[in-house]
Amino acid sequence: MTMWIIIFWVSIAFAIITLFYVSARIPNLIEFINLTEWRSFKRFSLGLLITLGFTGLLTLCIDFINAIVCVMYIAMIWALSDFAFWLIERLIHITFAHYYAGWAALFISIIALSIGWYSDHNVWQTNYELKTNKQMPDLKVAMFADSHIGTTFDDKDFAKHLETIQTQNPDILLIAGDYVDDGTTREQMIHSTRTLGQIKTKYGIYYVSGNHDKGYYGAAYRGFSEDDLFDELKKNGINILQDESVLVDNLFYIVGRKDYSVQHEQGGHRKSIEELTKDLDKSKYIIVLDHQPVEYNKEVVARVDLVLNGHTHGGQLFPFNQVGKWIGANDLVYGYKKLGNTDFIVTSGISDWAIKFKTGTKSEFVIINIMKGERNESAAN
Repeated sequence: MTMWIIIFWVSIAFAIITLFYVSARIPNLIEFINLTEWRSFKRFSLGLLITLGFTGLLTLCIDFINAIVCVMYIAMIWALSDFAFWLIERLIHITFAHYYAGWAALFISIIALSIGWYSDHNVWQTNYELKTNKQMPDLKVAMFADSHIGTTFDDKDFAKHLETIQTQNPDILLIAGDYVDDGTTREQMIHSTRTLGQIKTKYGIYYVSGNHDKGYYGAAYRGFSEDDLFDELKKNGINILQDESVLVDNLFYIVGRKDYSVQHEQGGHRKSIEELTKDLDKSKYIIVLDHQPVEYNKEVVARVDLVLNGHTHGGQLFPFNQVGKWIGANDLVYGYKKLGNTDFIVTSGISDWAIKFKTGTKSEFVIINIMKGERNESAAN
């Protein structure tokens, strides 16, 4: 929790710095008004007024958080553009007649944020192929996480994404947490879960909870509790695994872990991976479903075969998409990794939460084909 408090205040400080930076640079773009005789404070005040007006307009169009994200992203690109043009001037000994750095920054920002919006609000399919020398038939796994229903899509659009997943004819569907959000209505939760229960698979649907499924603002805020969600999932035939394992058709195990936040944010307890796997037959293939990509070394020691995670949203925004790994919050931010004899896959999520841009990744669901053969070093297609 301390780490997230630090991140929060660092983000606030960064937002203030970027607001001041953009405000200070904007007057350089206004060439149709002679500002050369204006004092620095007057020039900055004009820039601040324009920046605040732009932020307010964005807030009306989207929301305040994403307006601030846009301003921060523009400031970052603007600073890089200023540095690039300054370097060019020094290297080739010229002085630009106009403030091209600022216009270039705005153009690049519009392109980057437009791509980020599109990447966030559309869903792709990402494929992986894994090999195992354990005795089991070929297995096609569909997996998604972070649907946060009601954010980038509602229950009707969620049904369309499920139809797309169904066309892949998966043998099993796994859901790695954050199925709902604080903004999900009770009606959206019920309708989405009914649709989810209609997915046809050979071995069923399995779910583990994420940090948002419990709800940060209480049941009264969104109209249902986590227990209500669990009841609805069970009613529609979805298997909930909370620190439990199940042997599927005597072929392979699914181990579902309670979310990391239960222990580290909510003061609860979750079993260790050692406790969860100590009595399992290690000659059979073991899939671990855990919302957050943490404790990888322990999962390797536990000799599980495949670990599936979400939570990170693929790092969300470039170039910050590796920060979670750098600060030790996550063992993997996105994609595939192999440690020892264990494969790890982290999805960027099929949707999003508060931030509605993905400039460092895209929204996706995952199809994993597990086949007989020698284990491979690279799994992504």
